[in-house]
Amino acid sequence: MLRKLIATPDDYALTIVRVLLGVVMFPHGAQKALGWFHGYGFNATIHHLPGGPVVGTLVVLAEFVGSIGLILGFLGRAGAFGIIAVMLGAIALVHAPNGFFMNWFNDPTAKEGYEYHLLAIGMAAAVLIRGSGALSVDRLLFSHDRRRAR
Repeated sequence: MLRKLIATPDDYALTIVRVLLGVVMFPHGAQKALGWFHGYGFNATIHHLPGGPVVGTLVVLAEFVGSIGLILGFLGRAGAFGIIAVMLGAIALVHAPNGFFMNWFNDPTAKEGYEYHLLAIGMAAAVLIRGSGALSVDRLLFSHDRRRAR
């Protein structure tokens, strides 16, 4: 089971996708977990998000821990799955009624659409399907595990 979770090719394109997704998601997770970047912090976030404290805790873990995992390439598939779940939830519960576009240039007071979320889902899907790629802890562990199995 663990072997399938960490199995990944030595692919630099996956590395780029994984690291950039992790870097973009990290500030969002840090807002929710630590209150950085003008965020609410953990306690306020888990009670503020739709779905209550249990869902709020899962969102914080997915965005914060998942983004760190993506940056390092450690359990990248798990981090990618968490990001997909959060983005689908954000679309369904918050952003779908606002349409596709972010709407910042047309009306600075407009609510955000879901285009950003679709990009994050696409990037996370690539990591979920193929793995963390080159320059990842998963690749290091997978290579070590394969050598040991011989």
